Amino acid sequence: MKKIFIIAEAGDNHNGKIELAYQLIDKAVEAGADCVKFQTFITEEVISKIAKMADYQKNNTGNEESQFDMVKKLELSFDDFRALKRYCEKRKIMFLSTPFDLPSIEFLNSLDLTLWKIPSGEITNLPYLIKIANTHKDVILSTGMATIFEIEQAIKILNDNGAGKITLLHCTTEYPAPIDEVNLTAIKTMSDYFNLDTGYSDHTQGITIPVAAVAMGAKVIEKHFTLDKNMKGPDHKASLEPDELREMVRAIRLVEASLGDGIKQPTKSEKKNIEIARKSIVARRKIKVGEVFNEENLAIKRPGSGISPMEWFDIIGTKAMHDFDKDELIEI
Repeated sequence: MKKIFIIAEAGDNHNGKIELAYQLIDKAVEAGADCVKFQTFITEEVISKIAKMADYQKNNTGNEESQFDMVKKLELSFDDFRALKRYCEKRKIMFLSTPFDLPSIEFLNSLDLTLWKIPSGEITNLPYLIKIANTHKDVILSTGMATIFEIEQAIKILNDNGAGKITLLHCTTEYPAPIDEVNLTAIKTMSDYFNLDTGYSDHTQGITIPVAAVAMGAKVIEKHFTLDKNMKGPDHKASLEPDELREMVRAIRLVEASLGDGIKQPTKSEKKNIEIARKSIVARRKIKVGEVFNEENLAIKRPGSGISPMEWFDIIGTKAMHDFDKDELIEI
């Protein structure tokens, strides 16, 4: 089975400071994530001056500024991202960043990234999807807020314009996401409907839900993390702190190892226990040669190294070929 791909989503939790971004990379490495992902954007290309903040953004930042002003403070330069990619290469972790506008797609493409992560908000952005697809790279597509029809449309656009392999991520776009709106069974729904690898981008608090998603068949897990949940910013409160990220990775690897190949058969460690745990047909009391076996003189007891109790009715009514002591395994 392929390894579950774990994306440590740093996003904009660097608060616009590259020093914090370096620290986030270090923490992702220490946690054992496969990839650390940021968000690349030019605020003027993404958000109009009239765009309002979401409720969660107001709650998590504690102010009423415009969405533009909030996001502008979180912006890193293209040179910053070049430096972050070099640092990821040094730390031997995959660098990834989600573009939010066309110039950012062009820039990130120049960094020779091997795949794209498309955020939920761009699933209905036709020019964006075409530009991504035209690079002919693999795509991980988040599907928060989307209907099956909208996902189907996006997949068609990507395929028609040359995208590589597409992986879907189920997602609930709220920060933090309410547990009763997570709907993890949608992972299998999308996997069956689109016949594509499907994963899960998590916005709940804690690590329980992303770990459960692996058991539900998720091939990719994406989770926001931060240096400190108490930092000011829109995503910190719905993020994991470094110790929690490490624990999530550990738990996912345990669940992953437990999934196996799906073939129901005795495992290597079980085989040595078959004789110990199962039972055989034995003599309930001393039995003389020629005596007819019946329910009065036979019993079913451990160990399981003799005749299986599944042959009980084949033994009943036959005659003992020799004497048997109490608890001796029956032979015929």
